[in-house]
Amino acid sequence: MLQLDAEALYAELRTGVRQLLRPQTVLVGIWSGGAWLAERLQRDLGLPGEHGVISSTLHRDDFGSRGLVSSQKQGSDATQLPFAIEGRHIVLVDDVLYTGRTIRAVVNELFDFGRPASVQLAVLVDRGGRELPIGAAFSAARIVLPPTQRLSLVRADDGSFEFSLRDAASGSGGAPGGAR
Repeated sequence: MLQLDAEALYAELRTGVRQLLRPQTVLVGIWSGGAWLAERLQRDLGLPGEHGVISSTLHRDDFGSRGLVSSQKQGSDATQLPFAIEGRHIVLVDDVLYTGRTIRAVVNELFDFGRPASVQLAVLVDRGGRELPIGAAFSAARIVLPPTQRLSLVRADDGSFEFSLRDAASGSGGAPGGAR
């Protein structure tokens, strides 16, 4: 069975994100696992201001197969960008990169708010299986999982992270951090 130490990978992600930072950079976490990571990175890296949170719901191309479950969990106000996007360097933060469809949707949502100077992606885990030509500027880990398995980040009450790995055929529904 796959064993991933989410806290050790978070430490690597923090180092990688630090290297991506430049003046006018803001962190934007993808709801929900990426938002949890961005929140903690903002604090641990001592960055000024607030991090942003962005939802992929309004720009999903697989809405028909995912249905309303995702949008009901996220709520209509999941995207919160407490800063101007125009001209900013954006580091998108997510927990698990899989097909690339969430990232495509989030970039479309981001551009609804303005034109950033640049957008880079930092992820905790890249699990392969891309359906779109999207890659991360930094990945704390690269793994291969069969399409039947879903990996998601879980945040404990004390703020620590761990992973949940389960079989998609189990019918257990969506995970808190998004099953990928």
